[in-house]
Amino acid sequence: MTRRTVDIPVGRGAEMGMDARPAMGPLAPVDVAEPDIGSEEMLINIGPQHPATHGVLRLICELDGETVLSVTPHIGYLHSSFEKLGEYRTYNQIVPLTDRMDYLAPLIYNCAYAMAVEKLMGIEVTERCKVVRVICLELDRIFSHLLWLGTTAIDVGAFTPFLYAFQERERIYQLHEELTGARITTSATRVGGMMSDLPPGWAEGVREFIDTFPRTLNEIDALLTTNAIHQGRTMNIGAIGPEDAVDCGLTGPNLRASGVDYDVRKDRPYYDYETYDFEVPVGENGDCYDRYLVRMEEMRQSVAILHQALDRLPDGPINVEDPRISLPSKTDCMSDMESMIHHFKLIMDGIDAPAEDCYFSVEGSKGELGMYLVGDGGPKPVRWRIRPPSFVNLSAIAKLAEGHLVADLIMINASLDIVLGEIDR
Repeated sequence: MTRRTVDIPVGRGAEMGMDARPAMGPLAPVDVAEPDIGSEEMLINIGPQHPATHGVLRLICELDGETVLSVTPHIGYLHSSFEKLGEYRTYNQIVPLTDRMDYLAPLIYNCAYAMAVEKLMGIEVTERCKVVRVICLELDRIFSHLLWLGTTAIDVGAFTPFLYAFQERERIYQLHEELTGARITTSATRVGGMMSDLPPGWAEGVREFIDTFPRTLNEIDALLTTNAIHQGRTMNIGAIGPEDAVDCGLTGPNLRASGVDYDVRKDRPYYDYETYDFEVPVGENGDCYDRYLVRMEEMRQSVAILHQALDRLPDGPINVEDPRISLPSKTDCMSDMESMIHHFKLIMDGIDAPAEDCYFSVEGSKGELGMYLVGDGGPKPVRWRIRPPSFVNLSAIAKLAEGHLVADLIMINASLDIVLGEIDR
């Protein structure tokens, strides 16, 4: 398998002959006599209800004036006990819990969980289901990155990109609603397939979105990538090298921005990702600006994957045709007694999984998303544990923010792209 990467910078401004990352030489020293006023360090709370924390997060900052000496993130304000709740529900009943962990990319969590259960049970889904799930994964990668892009622009003081990004997100919300009946809490997957096949015209709606979305993305690119204010707020801010990034456990765009070429879709392919033609954007400096550039290019690569997935979308069943796993159709339930019995047994008793354990991970929008399941031969997992990327990425904020200003801390927090639903879970 040929491995290709995209070097950063990748902005449209660079294509037009503009240097996306201009050389920033040292500032000339200024001889200013500062009076010794004997300042002392302060402890400042940011959050847990502060909009700049992107969720119910509390940052306890030790400051010397406006300089951050240390940051201690406090979590748990949104604790929902998802992992423990899963031990009291059948495997299919857990699906609605997964889209509430990252409500900014619910289909990714739906698919990752179903794929982990199917690995545990040794279930091979249909070819149509594989391609449909790839479409869901990449569509919600764009969905998540757009919210990050819009809110990060707000943090840097740019309002127009926020409007552009949320306009495109609304189009994906409509696709969510057409596919699942819900905008955020999608609950789209089932063990062995999907809740239903694609509605008429849905694939064409996705095609229309990816045909027109790049134009808006290029407009946002033109507004931000070579903007002096945006560059000044993000370049050389929150930088972390590749060795430190690996030591901190960073994954996803945060890791690749530091120059580490790691993507689960390439390194541990699933659902035939090795047959799709796409590239992995990798940065060099590991700062807020490179994290921005990597996510911008990732959206373009997701568009390329979606085009290929729609082109190869096969006909055939969406669910495994096994009455022990998949529900019969409503028509069969209303006309055939055996189908009604199968439906009743699956709903009331669930699907038995072997007394084994398994771990399965996918490349989520925020990094490596892992699902660990332990079965005991019954219809409910004995243990369900998640490796949420935001939880691990957040742990690096203390290292990234040390020595920066409070204003820089806001940008660093935004650049990590966290969501508290999966952190507290």
